[in-house]
Amino acid sequence: MFIGHFAPAIAAAAYKDAPSLPVLFIGAQLVDWAFFGFAMIGVEHLRIAPGFTAMNPMDLYDMPLTHSLVGTLVWAAGFALMLRLYGINGRGQAIGAAVVVSHWLLDLLVHAPDMTVTGSPPKMGLGLWNHPHIEMPLEISLVLGSLWWLQLKRGVPSVRIIVLAAVLLGLQAFNWFGEEPVAVTTGFLLMAWLGYSVATLAAWWAVRVSPSEDQLVVQ
Repeated sequence: MFIGHFAPAIAAAAYKDAPSLPVLFIGAQLVDWAFFGFAMIGVEHLRIAPGFTAMNPMDLYDMPLTHSLVGTLVWAAGFALMLRLYGINGRGQAIGAAVVVSHWLLDLLVHAPDMTVTGSPPKMGLGLWNHPHIEMPLEISLVLGSLWWLQLKRGVPSVRIIVLAAVLLGLQAFNWFGEEPVAVTTGFLLMAWLGYSVATLAAWWAVRVSPSEDQLVVQ
């Protein structure tokens, strides 16, 4: 799952006291930001195994610090603390932490068994990456549904919702249909960060308030 991880962030941004949408986008992919960073320095590991799943050739065989449930909860607590330091109230901190935790739950749906509770076996995963006819419409539906909800609840201009949707769907199309990597390289790992950055910038643009839109109440 890639852009599907942003769906909880988009839905959460519709509520009062929630952190801003781009901040929630960071939270939604926080453990992946950390994972690809740790992979660059050899703390966590993955390898490319063509055919490992029908949709994703990454064998994510070592990621206890970021993709165990306990590890994710620690990252969620750290994210909530960061929000507190920036003046976000308790409800906003809880929303942000919940968005971080949603990453583990969504990964549990799609990953081959490589998710853990504590970082040690048993490894879990329902493996929807082996069932693209289920995973692909599910991921798109989550994102489009959450964007509809945000527009309904917060009045974000439709054109911005459409542009954000187009950016996210474009990133997902590249992920699904682009050339598969053949090795884990620094460039490959940095591409993940680039994708998250583009999505976050698009989220910032979608909800920013211009002088002509001062009636739009978005943090």
